[in-house]
Amino acid sequence: MEKNLTTGSVFKTVAYFSLPYLLSYFLQTLYGMADLFIIGQFNGVDSITAVSIASQVMHMVTVMIVGLAMGATVMIGRSVGAGDRKQTSAAIGNTITLFMALSVIIMIVLLMAVKPIAAIMLTPAEAYSGTVTYLTICMIGIPFITGYNIISSIFRGMGDSKSPMCFIAVACAANIVLDYLFIGILKLGAAGAALGTTLSQTISVIVSMVFIRKRKMVSLSLKDLKPITAVMRNLLKVGIPVALQDGFIQIAFIVITVIANNRGLNDAAAVGIVEKIIGILFLVPSSMLSTVSVLSAQNAGAGKHERARQTLWVGILTTVTFGAFSAVMMQLLAEPAIGLFTDNAKVIVLGGQYMSSYVWDCIFAGIHFCFSGYFCAYGLSGISFIHNLVSIICARIPLAYLASVYFADTLYPMGIAAPVGSVLSVIICVSVFIWMSKHPGKLTGPI
Repeated sequence: MEKNLTTGSVFKTVAYFSLPYLLSYFLQTLYGMADLFIIGQFNGVDSITAVSIASQVMHMVTVMIVGLAMGATVMIGRSVGAGDRKQTSAAIGNTITLFMALSVIIMIVLLMAVKPIAAIMLTPAEAYSGTVTYLTICMIGIPFITGYNIISSIFRGMGDSKSPMCFIAVACAANIVLDYLFIGILKLGAAGAALGTTLSQTISVIVSMVFIRKRKMVSLSLKDLKPITAVMRNLLKVGIPVALQDGFIQIAFIVITVIANNRGLNDAAAVGIVEKIIGILFLVPSSMLSTVSVLSAQNAGAGKHERARQTLWVGILTTVTFGAFSAVMMQLLAEPAIGLFTDNAKVIVLGGQYMSSYVWDCIFAGIHFCFSGYFCAYGLSGISFIHNLVSIICARIPLAYLASVYFADTLYPMGIAAPVGSVLSVIICVSVFIWMSKHPGKLTGPI
């Protein structure tokens, strides 16, 4: 099932690989969107707030798992690019062993931390019970969340972005059906949303395993599952900084959510809804980050460094074009978009304010996302971690807090914090890239 992505038109290769990736991200985003949309049709603002807060926590857990799995995607991609089948099998086997063990540990730790997490989030009293229930059920499903994302990372590293799209399509369809069953018919509220999400992930993993087994798409032996120190170290060398980077980004989102929660139920609901819509708009930057990472990794493994740089520029052009279009459209359609999720007039107005300023982040985040993918392909994920950390500490959180304090009647200033933080990240990324170009031998060695 390996696909060589180191030849042919760079633009066509990026389009070929990124489109299934984009559709996969879109379908995955529908998980949270479906939960929020459907529960908004059958329950009140308290349930909407519970699901938006709890799903944000689960999104943080998921993106950290995906970030950690980036090490597998990059290692597999570079092995495929170099034509080293033995190394490819070792990377796949060690990825499975490492992540299955980690998923059980993460599940146990987070189950014990559900109530403290809800408290740290400053969850409004009306939404506290629903938030705890949603988190508890979803934490139990962490091994299946991990299983899906590991299967996807392996396939994408080997150049196949279509199979993961099929697996997530099954999960998305199941989630929508189960949400209407548990929330609409059985009236289970937030618990129903969590059950729908967890069971759909389980179904996705089962279907993907059956599919892989019948098609014999991955060939592994027991010795490939045996931990190899060098392989594990390389998986973690790339994966840990990316996981920490994604974790800090989500922490920043959560801190901003806490700030909004402290302003009241309407502000909390508005911010929660906007984060879901922004999640859709960020599908293109996110898919391009992964596309640039996989394609650049294969090209780096094949020694085609100029082609890797061309991939980066195509990714940036794509994200900037999409980001500019999205930002302009949301100046006109922000409130109608919020209105799809609630009929509360106050929430719609507040959400429209927050969206109108926040949406400009689609342009600048797209640029540093592409740079992050490029850096990861060369085993330099630590750079991505650093620029995101600086952005969060110096811009996103402090500016959001100050805006909340000094502009108590509007969410528009709070939304500005995100694009300002991304501009800072872009400045750092461009500076590092220029340095890399002038000193190619110092930073572009193999993992």
